[in-house]
Amino acid sequence: MVLPRLIRPMMTSLRHELPKDQGRYGWEFKWDGVRAVCYVDGGGLRLVSRNDKDMAPSYPELAVLADRVEVPVILDGEIVALREGRPDFGLLQSRMHVQRPTGRLVRDAPVKLYVFDLLHQDTESLLGLPYTERRDRLDALSLDTDPIRTPPWYRDDAADVLAASLTNGLEGVVGKPLSSRYHPGQRREWIKVKNFRDQEVIICGWKPGEGRRADMIGSLLLGVYDSARNGGKLRYAGHVGTGFTQAMLTDLMRLLRPLERATSPFGTPVPAQHARDAHWVEPRLVGEVAFTEWTPDQIMRHPSWRGLRPDKNPEDVRREKLT
Repeated sequence: MVLPRLIRPMMTSLRHELPKDQGRYGWEFKWDGVRAVCYVDGGGLRLVSRNDKDMAPSYPELAVLADRVEVPVILDGEIVALREGRPDFGLLQSRMHVQRPTGRLVRDAPVKLYVFDLLHQDTESLLGLPYTERRDRLDALSLDTDPIRTPPWYRDDAADVLAASLTNGLEGVVGKPLSSRYHPGQRREWIKVKNFRDQEVIICGWKPGEGRRADMIGSLLLGVYDSARNGGKLRYAGHVGTGFTQAMLTDLMRLLRPLERATSPFGTPVPAQHARDAHWVEPRLVGEVAFTEWTPDQIMRHPSWRGLRPDKNPEDVRREKLT
């Protein structure tokens, strides 16, 4: 049996608080990792990212999934690295762009796959089934032995689930209407409520550091694309100079040097103090930052670097807005 070649993951819309009709949703924890649609067929495994790349070679320990299902399936889930029982995005960074990890790296930064949806089973597409039925059929697969886990979902107690996510250092929660179908690649009924703000960004340049960082990157100049309605310009969104490890800075310099260009890639002005002495680069690398809020002129306040996102395409990076 041949599975569909590609089912893109259904996306969520950001909300600033839990909805008043929260009882019509199923609630899941939001995991701080890399989204993966998992194709298991004929004893083989593909782990496909949001930008359609097969990540399976980067996570060889997850190949055991192919031995744990009896028929071909397509699953939706998240690859997560844990430190002291909590997702650690920084630890996951050490694995994300390594195509053939060494045994030592796999031991030092082990990952788990949390599966939360079943999209196809044997010859049957499940995309049109309601969320509750897909979850029941996923639970029946009994995929709950490391490194593969099926996290629980909850009804009616969204406030408690959100509070538990904060207590346990998680990103927040995802709400899925109990009757919702799965809409590949679309942002429909699913919502997310976060404990903190984060934003995908495009690296558009860097500024030299000072003191201990005089010969390396001091800060990154970041951008996001406007919506097509607003002209689709690459807009300056701020600069970030905190949250880096020495290894991150070394890796970033290695990746950015070949991308240098003479002029700014932005379609909007950059404040003079940040444009001065900037090293501009082609806008090809995507990263992620945490920040406190957007200013009235659409600049991120107090951003902190979280890491590169090789699973994301630059052209898809937009300012994440509340619905």
